[in-house]
Formats: sequence, structure tokens, C-alpha cells
Amino acid sequence: MFKFLIIAFLSIFLSSHTYAQFSTGKLGIAVNAVYTTSVDIFLNPNSSNSEVRNKSYTLENIWNLGLDIRYRFTNEFILGLNIEYMKKTAAVPNLTAFVGNQVFVFEVEDGFSAVPIELTAHYYFPFSTEDFKFMMGGGVGYYIGEFIRKFQEVELEITQRKFALGLHVSASMDYIIIENLSARFEMKFRNPQFTITSKYSQTEVTYQGNVIQLPENPFDTKVDINGLTFIFGLVVNI
Repeated sequence: MFKFLIIAFLSIFLSSHTYAQFSTGKLGIAVNAVYTTSVDIFLNPNSSNSEVRNKSYTLENIWNLGLDIRYRFTNEFILGLNIEYMKKTAAVPNLTAFVGNQVFVFEVEDGFSAVPIELTAHYYFPFSTEDFKFMMGGGVGYYIGEFIRKFQEVELEITQRKFALGLHVSASMDYIIIENLSARFEMKFRNPQFTITSKYSQTEVTYQGNVIQLPENPFDTKVDINGLTFIFGLVVNI
């Protein structure tokens, strides 16, 4: 009886493994809609006061486009390269400046942009079927971006920016629509942080008839992409 169970298990496993083989080409190119739940921005990351240093504001519901290229070396091992462009701004009361001898807080358009470039090794699960392909992956990413602030005609100029290297993990499923076309759903976790040094393009601006003095010195801002990422894509297999 035990021998029969082993033979039955091996037969099912091997048949499912064969059944799950890719019937399409080795190269897959996907155009993705990428949704990130949240990004935190730290306006004073170098403050000696821990409360000020750790204070951030959050941007939520970030949508962007991405391109994902995957090459299948074997039936189980797939190597992918993912490139995105992220951008999000919001009106927030983040600017503290002088009007004469008084200090006021003004609403500005604050946000960020970032370019993630990620290399991922994917493992193709043998329990996949002809219609549903399941994969899990992990890899390393290169992230660079900028802090955005607009107030009247004043914007920011980047004086220095530091790229970030980060790890990520993902789980994805491809649904085969026709032989060379599939729909993809993917969930990814990543947590890169990068710092940007910026300065205002000018130090004076007129707002509602008042001359506002802006800081002259460059300042640092930290961007933390810490939310979950959900990806919806269309894949062409070659």
C-alpha cells in the first residue's frame, strides 16, 4: 500500500510538472500598471531631535507605468529586469518661511519622483497549469529620484542625490489568454530609501502681495518607498 502511494504521488507530480511546462517562447515582455500603497517623505532626516528627524508625511495611492522583461533559462528559473517611473505630488502645508519678521506656514505642492531598476530571479512552481503560471522571486534594485516642491514660480534645484540599493521579494501569476499573450498579477514588497539635497531656485517670492524669504542653504530630504506594490500587466511571449 505504501509503495503504491509513493508511485501514485510521483506519477501525479511528474505529470503535473510536464503539464506545467511553458508552451510559449523563452522571452516575455510585459507592460505594467503599478500601484504602490504609500511612500513616506522625511523633511528633516538629519535633525538631532529624534522626534523631528522621524516625522514624515505620507503620499498614498501611487500609480505608475512599468516595463518588465523576463527570460526563461530553464523551465524553473527565470531572470527578470523591471524598470518603472514613479511620480506623486500633493498640496500640503510644509513650507515654513519669513514674511517680514514673522514666521508663516504655507501650502505647497510637495512630492517625489523615482526610477526603480530591479533585477529579479523568479522560481516557476511545478504545480502550475497550462492556464495559470505561478512564480516567486527575489532580487536587488537600484533606486534614484528627486524631491519635488513647487510654490508659486519657485521650484527646487538638485545639488546632490544619493542612489539606494534595496532587496525585494515578489509573487506573481500569469493567466494565459492565448498562446503568446497572458495577463499578469504580481505582489511585491520593497523598502528602498534615498536622500536628495536640494535648494530653492530663488530666495524671494511674492505671495498675495507679500515678499516671502526662502532659505538660501541646501537641505536634505529622504524618500522611503515602504508600501506594498501591486502590479497588473499584459505579457507578450516571444
